[in-house]
Amino acid sequence: MTGRALLLLLTLGLLTACSAATPAPRRAEAPAIEDDRRIAHVLGRLTYGPRPGEIARVRAIGLAAWIGQQLDPGGLDDAAVDGVLRELSTLAMPIPQLLKEYPRPDRATREKLASGQMTREELRQMYPEDKRPGRIVAELQAAKIVRAVASERQLQEVMVDFWFNHFNVFAKKDALRWYAGAYEREAIRPLALGKFPDLVRATAGHPAMLAYLDNWLSARADFIVPAGPNRGRRAGLNENYARELMELHTLGVDGGYTQKDVTEVARAFTGWTIDRPQAEGRFVFRAAMHDPGEKVVLGQRIPAGGGQADGERVIEILTRHPSTARFIAGKLVRRFVSDDPPAALVERVSRTYAETGGDIRAMLRVILTSPEFHGEEAYRAKIKKPLEFVASGMRALGGTVDARGGLALAQAVAEIGEPLYEAQPPTGYADRAEAWVNTGALLARMNFALGLLEKRLPGVSVDVAALLQGTDRSTPEAVLDRLLGAVLGREVSRETRAVLRGQLGDPQITRLTPDDRGPATTDVEKLAALVIGSPEFQRR
Repeated sequence: MTGRALLLLLTLGLLTACSAATPAPRRAEAPAIEDDRRIAHVLGRLTYGPRPGEIARVRAIGLAAWIGQQLDPGGLDDAAVDGVLRELSTLAMPIPQLLKEYPRPDRATREKLASGQMTREELRQMYPEDKRPGRIVAELQAAKIVRAVASERQLQEVMVDFWFNHFNVFAKKDALRWYAGAYEREAIRPLALGKFPDLVRATAGHPAMLAYLDNWLSARADFIVPAGPNRGRRAGLNENYARELMELHTLGVDGGYTQKDVTEVARAFTGWTIDRPQAEGRFVFRAAMHDPGEKVVLGQRIPAGGGQADGERVIEILTRHPSTARFIAGKLVRRFVSDDPPAALVERVSRTYAETGGDIRAMLRVILTSPEFHGEEAYRAKIKKPLEFVASGMRALGGTVDARGGLALAQAVAEIGEPLYEAQPPTGYADRAEAWVNTGALLARMNFALGLLEKRLPGVSVDVAALLQGTDRSTPEAVLDRLLGAVLGREVSRETRAVLRGQLGDPQITRLTPDDRGPATTDVEKLAALVIGSPEFQRR
């Protein structure tokens, strides 16, 4: 059987298993194993997957203490990751510096290129690769995967990804490639475990969100542009941000608002714009663009003449609304428990939101101590997104990654279907199984596993030999059992085990031909890739 045929066979089994409504039944275990399964479950949900020996390390300090550390990540040493990130020079640059050092071709240059007066080669010489704007997004993508693989502050990284998708911006729209990194650094990361209303305020006024949903262009109906290339043109109201603020960021699609509310919210945010988008890229409120009249949002009156405070009052109204509490509770429970969030848990988390003013840590504590989270139905009930799959594969194999490796892994995530920071719709990337389970995507996952284990990714290293210490490599059955234990905790369905065992006699696995007379040597890398590609490893 060819290597590709092996991949197809495993992928078909994987597709069937991942599409199942619930995980396969599990046998009862001794109490100590149950404790380890609980730890493995928590690691699967609060991190990008356990590393070799991590269950034992968590057991040693106690699960509750470990969760406490993750909920308060400032005390965790992340110096090793910080050292790698320093190699990504654009990561910490403010927007004005990025705009200056990584400029887009000016209008005259673009016109010369379009008319044929300049060749693309001449353009490339004017703008060398290390000074092109594309580098900014590439380094942002690399940093994300480096943190996911190596950060000790795993829950923080999980929540940064969660909130970035919730308040999504598309890094390839207009000036967003210069803004997206600052958006995550300034508006998302510091608040990922803080208060939800603060997240809404920070994202609402950030140039990235203002540019992505076009609110920076939104003005009162009779506003005439006073300067610039659009001088003399009549501007108008743009409702994009107002609609997404209510539908996706706060109330939810069934949150009880009307089209009239959308218009009123849009009026409240007129004048929230960007100062010199191609040079400064900072928030500014322009009173001349603002609609100063009275607004009524969800039945609450906002008096005339409020200026910038009109938008701030809208955020207060929306983030205190019961629909927002339910909507955010539902999304958090979906992320940490199951694609179909248990209604009773959603209600308890919603009450916690209301009682604490949207305290994210408090809501997470309710989830993480709930019987629904620790129930058998939740165990490995979630399908990993491509980012989660790639990072968990690296972590399971004890992998290390440098800045160059971050770029390679980010490209792998994109090839599997999740180009980082490049979700075009404001919904961001989905957190449900149906978005990620199809034959093509799962085959791409298996191809990544093979590439990883066969050392085809520069700057990336995995040490499978360390997982197999004391194992007889001449016995494929022993190697497979050790890999299943190290990567999956031996919790494998009979179907998956049968498919894997059925390949142990294949010459590609034993590295033998019919004429070979020497001792067999198991192709550990290929076998490990098949384990990483197994149905069980796609779940968390």
